[in-house]
Amino acid sequence: MEHPLRNKIIERVKRDIESGIYKEGDKLPSEFELAKQLEVSRSTIREALQFLEEEGFVVKRHGVGTFVHSKPLFSSGIEELYSVTDMIVKGNKTPGTIFLSSIEIEALEEDTLQFTGCSFNHLIAMERVRTANGEPVAYCVDRAPAPYLPNFSVHATKSIYEILEEEGRTISYAITHIEPVGFHEEISTILQCDPSTSLLLLKQMHYDDHDCPILYSLNYFRADKFKFHVVRKRKKSSQE
Repeated sequence: MEHPLRNKIIERVKRDIESGIYKEGDKLPSEFELAKQLEVSRSTIREALQFLEEEGFVVKRHGVGTFVHSKPLFSSGIEELYSVTDMIVKGNKTPGTIFLSSIEIEALEEDTLQFTGCSFNHLIAMERVRTANGEPVAYCVDRAPAPYLPNFSVHATKSIYEILEEEGRTISYAITHIEPVGFHEEISTILQCDPSTSLLLLKQMHYDDHDCPILYSLNYFRADKFKFHVVRKRKKSSQE
């Protein structure tokens, strides 16, 4: 069923966003005000805003209003393995690091099981906030066997991938588990998120060409800055 009037409002609001009349994070006029400005019913405005929210152009905050959704800093297939630094650079932003901690800790039995096939007694545990043009966008926790990062304190601001490569350890692939996270009292505050901004957690074990696990990461991304997608292909039937 066609909705020419609603579609006209949708295109008008999209055009206003793209032209900069409404900027990222701006609050839109109320449904009543928009209806009056555009000379349509509130129900038409409501339908148009619902569509725009489903398409990711706006976000509704209960009891507050409707806001222009921030464009993702980086959008790519999750099957592509990039460091956080690479993601930020590909988003045409300048990467930065707020160094929180880097310590050497004694490896527990569960650590040796996680890094199976590796011989080590201690782990390097690092916590950092990654920034894009000075804005916090990701909270990263990285753990690796100490022998793989002998100069970890010297390279604190570099990509972990780059540090490992300098030590002769090249990451070939990673097994990733993705979890949506709501507002996290500690991490969301560090990333300067408002309560409506969710986080996307990527749990990754990274491996080298010999299938040896060399880095375990917990990366919390601001969902309004990073967008990932997966290309899924249908398996052909044996009868085709």
